Amino acid sequence: MENQEALEQQEVKEASRDEKMWAMLTHISTFAAFVFPVGNIIAPLIIWLIKKDEFPLVDDQGKEVLNFQISMTIYIIASVVLVFFVIGIPVLIGLVIFDFIITIIGAVKANDGIKYRYPITIRFLN
Repeated sequence: MENQEALEQQEVKEASRDEKMWAMLTHISTFAAFVFPVGNIIAPLIIWLIKKDEFPLVDDQGKEVLNFQISMTIYIIASVVLVFFVIGIPVLIGLVIFDFIITIIGAVKANDGIKYRYPITIRFLN
């Protein structure tokens, strides 16, 4: 555990201010889903494609955000189907709250220069 903390502290020192900002914006851009459908995937994809070659932290966090948002989209679609069996309503509400909170945590970690890993994520991009 100490080794991981030392590695995270090292990453903080290596990432520039701009790199941390773009990594954080990659996480925050997922809230574009409130503005247009599939914005939670399109907005971070655009940032990742533009900045991945310039900033290694953005490359890493962009893939992580995309993997998580694609996974959450799949989970939410499954929940919508389960709404017809009533169980989907609390699952859907829980997923939306979980997505919001965990995205904020990811954004804060990225702003600190730490490579954050989302839970319950299917790894589509490596």
